[in-house]
Amino acid sequence: MRCVAERRWARLWQGLASLIAGMLLCSMVQAQAVRLPALPLNDAEPVVEAQGAGRSWTDAQGTTSFEQVLRSRDTLFEPDNSDVIYSLRDRGAVWLHYRLLRGRSERNGWMLVFPMPGLDEVTVWQQDSLGQWLASTAGDMHAVSTWAGPGRYPYFRLELPPGQARDVYVRIRHHTSANFPVQLITEAAYSQRVQVEYMAVGLTFGALMLLITACLSRALVYRDSAYAWYSLYGSITALAVAAYTGVAAHLLWPGFGSQGDSPQGCLALLFAAAALLFARSLVGISARHLLLDRAVFCAGLAGIGLAALFPMLSKNVGLPMMSLYVALAPLTAMCIAFAAWRRGDEVGLWVLAAYLPLSLALLMTLLRVFGWLPVSFGTQYAVVVGITIKLPLLLVALNIRSRERHNAEIREQALSSQDALTGLLAPHLFHDRLRQVVARFRRDQESAAVVFIDLANYSRIKGAYGSAVAEQSLLRTVIKLRRVLRDVDTVSRIGEARFGLILEGVNSRAAVSDRSARLIAAGLMPLKGLKPDVTLYFHIAAVLLDERVMDGPELVDGLGALLEIMSPRTRRPIRFLAPEMTLPMPIDSDSSLHEPWPDSGLQPAAAVAS
Repeated sequence: MRCVAERRWARLWQGLASLIAGMLLCSMVQAQAVRLPALPLNDAEPVVEAQGAGRSWTDAQGTTSFEQVLRSRDTLFEPDNSDVIYSLRDRGAVWLHYRLLRGRSERNGWMLVFPMPGLDEVTVWQQDSLGQWLASTAGDMHAVSTWAGPGRYPYFRLELPPGQARDVYVRIRHHTSANFPVQLITEAAYSQRVQVEYMAVGLTFGALMLLITACLSRALVYRDSAYAWYSLYGSITALAVAAYTGVAAHLLWPGFGSQGDSPQGCLALLFAAAALLFARSLVGISARHLLLDRAVFCAGLAGIGLAALFPMLSKNVGLPMMSLYVALAPLTAMCIAFAAWRRGDEVGLWVLAAYLPLSLALLMTLLRVFGWLPVSFGTQYAVVVGITIKLPLLLVALNIRSRERHNAEIREQALSSQDALTGLLAPHLFHDRLRQVVARFRRDQESAAVVFIDLANYSRIKGAYGSAVAEQSLLRTVIKLRRVLRDVDTVSRIGEARFGLILEGVNSRAAVSDRSARLIAAGLMPLKGLKPDVTLYFHIAAVLLDERVMDGPELVDGLGALLEIMSPRTRRPIRFLAPEMTLPMPIDSDSSLHEPWPDSGLQPAAAVAS
């Protein structure tokens, strides 16, 4: 019995010793947890990367209150790992705990900064001078005007009395997977950083506005709607960049908070839809790929509809839909541009070069959104760099396409004002010019000569050598005409082998005969190396307005009739319409008894002077 009692007492003493040792160990762990070293802050190091400098805890359900966290802080928090990418979804939250110590001799205040414009919500708790815990909230889910410190991204001023360690608690909610950059920075360093950031942002948006204004002015000056559409596309792009970088929420709509961060998603969808529609219009695939053209057009319209629908969708549905559409839009534009480049279109190469960096930047952004890349300056602002590169390259492509369209329009206009073969003035414009010259002569007595020239052996050339040689003969005629005429003289092809001339300022037959003789001689001269050796014969009919004033149609009929009566081998190939015959004024008052000489308008060949 004595042995049994001794064994019982031994077990009791062992249990009591184990209990005392456990209590001592817990008290040591608690003392060690409470007495965690504070992070010193001094002005010599104005920026401190706080990731990994504190402790963290992930609340998967997001239901823990701050009071519960404060009571259980010694058991909940673990050392923070800066490389962790959190997947919080709708309800989850990340808690961070920092213990900070500001030096006694330090003069600068400190700030807690979260340089992530797209951060959904962050709440910071810190104690005031009376020891009470105060909370401040910022993030995309709240209007910027309600933040403690409005800006592009959340920041909080810290209450850190010199020489006293203070605890700071942070709760972060964010729908997509991400690591959360946290920085401790002095107020002076933060002020300088903000100025540098807004200087860079100002330069970017200044360049965008200059580009948009220049395109609007071109659209007005050249009446080219393509530049107007590009201005609209550039404006949507500028708004999307402003929303993505946090500038829009800070400066354009700081009080907007009814739909949270929906403007970013809406503008991203509009930007992608505008990119599709503009690339389709610029590359021009409807002629060769009609089905693809219609599919891209429908996809662009669908993007506009999705942008209007996005605020009404939950984030679980809206964000994947938006990410997929924004990723596919530039890839589709690249496929269109590559197909155009393959068929030899220079514009396709420029569009491909414009969308390639943007596609890579969007790929980095999607990898960051899905948690495969960490949040950093490069992954956040690569899209801005890609857009900055894309817009000037697209403008170059637009200029090339606009020049091509203008050249086509000029050629189309030339077809209506010029002869397609010879490039001379069209017949209807020649007749208009002839009427103007006759009217000016009757009004101001400005002399002029009208000359019609026939290539007399055109039919024989065409029958013997074919249409190609006949057309070549007409072109040779134009060259010879250019050599004997002045630049101010009007030349037109008014028939198949007939040319019309208006020689303004010419008032003598000698000047007309001299030029006509030189033209006839040039046609008879053989051209070296020409096969077949074709000689050109010209018949010329002319009239001086000083000698005979007739209306335009009458002049055309009279000169045409004069050419028709010439035989193919006439020895007088240069002929003039006879001057008008006038009578002296009758002396007696009974002038009605006298009849004027009859004027048939066209004198017989014997009355025509060569």
